[in-house]
Amino acid sequence: MNIEFLAIMIPIISIIGFFIMIIYLRKYENTERMAMIEKGVSPEFLNIRKIRNTSFPLRASLLLIGAGLGLLLGHILERSFALEEEVAYFSMLFIFGGIGLGLAYVIEENKNAKEKQL
Repeated sequence: MNIEFLAIMIPIISIIGFFIMIIYLRKYENTERMAMIEKGVSPEFLNIRKIRNTSFPLRASLLLIGAGLGLLLGHILERSFALEEEVAYFSMLFIFGGIGLGLAYVIEENKNAKEKQL
């Protein structure tokens, strides 16, 4: 088999497979709901998973913001103080990435505390 043909077909088959998987998941979810309705069970409790959890986007965004600031400060440190490139970038990347995750944790804990008070 020609390697160029294979290199073109893999992404195409992957995308088609992904869309077919989504279609079948939706079909089986609908079949399950219809079977529950036929047996007299209310399918309302399946909507519980629709509740939005904002902790992952908050964590990811603050981590990426911290990583970006770390890369920027690493670049400044490398140019200003003639540090080794790897040391400047990796140290600042990990420090600011950790600060971003710590800030996300503090924000989530404050949010949870406020929800418990209500």
